Amino acid sequence: MIVKHLELDFFRNYAHLEAGFDDRVNLIYGDNAQGKTNLLEAVAYLSAARSHRARYDKEMIMLGVDSAFIKGLVFSRNRDFSLEARLFRGRGRQLYSNGVRLKTAGELAGVVHTVLFCPEDLSLIRAGAAERRRFLDGAICQLRPRYAQALAEYGRLYEHKTRILRDWTENPSLLQTLDDFSLRMAQTGAVIIHYRAHFVKRLQEHAPTIHSDFSGGRERLELSYETVSTISDPKQPPQELLPLLLEHQERHRKAEIDSRQCLSGPHKDDLSVTIGGQPAKTYASQGQTRTAALSLKLAQREIFQEETGEWPVLLLDDVLSELDSRRQAFVLNRIRGGQVFITCCEEEKLEGLEGGKAFHIQNGRLM
Repeated sequence: MIVKHLELDFFRNYAHLEAGFDDRVNLIYGDNAQGKTNLLEAVAYLSAARSHRARYDKEMIMLGVDSAFIKGLVFSRNRDFSLEARLFRGRGRQLYSNGVRLKTAGELAGVVHTVLFCPEDLSLIRAGAAERRRFLDGAICQLRPRYAQALAEYGRLYEHKTRILRDWTENPSLLQTLDDFSLRMAQTGAVIIHYRAHFVKRLQEHAPTIHSDFSGGRERLELSYETVSTISDPKQPPQELLPLLLEHQERHRKAEIDSRQCLSGPHKDDLSVTIGGQPAKTYASQGQTRTAALSLKLAQREIFQEETGEWPVLLLDDVLSELDSRRQAFVLNRIRGGQVFITCCEEEKLEGLEGGKAFHIQNGRLM
């Protein structure tokens, strides 16, 4: 999978940009706060119509204007695709593939896959479960359109049920609809848990080996998927998970009503990460945290390649500069094959990069 050309209008600090990229390495360099990360964000947006740092699309529109435009010419599945995202302030967005408007973001799945690693990804290890769920969701949505649809539906149901639980004391009749929403959440949640469990199984096959190589064999990384207590094997088919989810819901029904919160479901799941048998969230050093997070992302990249037969586009945002020369060399050797975008500061020199193109970004412009 290759991003051959990118065009931006009023995206973040880019009034306009057009650039053609190398199918191997693309080095994006410049001072801080010039737009290097914005460029990677735009590339990543074309894969799943979501940003790693913006909750709402309107945050990516340049201040003072009402809309932004992203267009990418990509090569995937042995043919060219023209992907477009039109973002509107207060009016949602429009997505197109080869000129045809898409009904949902899930229809982008399989066109171009991206794997992004940025400094904020240290929160994959250090922060709460929500960050690790976001990592799983972002990866699986690119591979499985059904998962993306289930995740969107679960989010809507969760908001409805939360409002019921929050407002039932003022309007007791709302409780009559509670069980219906709980059932639909369990049905959709079973799909989510099934897909997450199978993706974590794939991570378990790749990430520990990468982490061991990264650390020179000195550290052991272990991963496990944690979901509701009534489910012992989350890899079961959704129809077999459903009664177990319903059982968990029933156990927590009174507590949900009393606390006025959704307490049961995959919105509380976690990906447990341990290093040397100790919880990485609590005990990992800064270096171990970075190595573990990067191992997860490189594992994701290898899973995508196994799944599709093509390397996803790898986006490394200000990552290599934080690694010593040995670990830098390890990463650069590991990412051979496929297209890579790497950002760094102007004065940095990344040894080991061969061929490709270099792009100097200054104040939202390609110099």
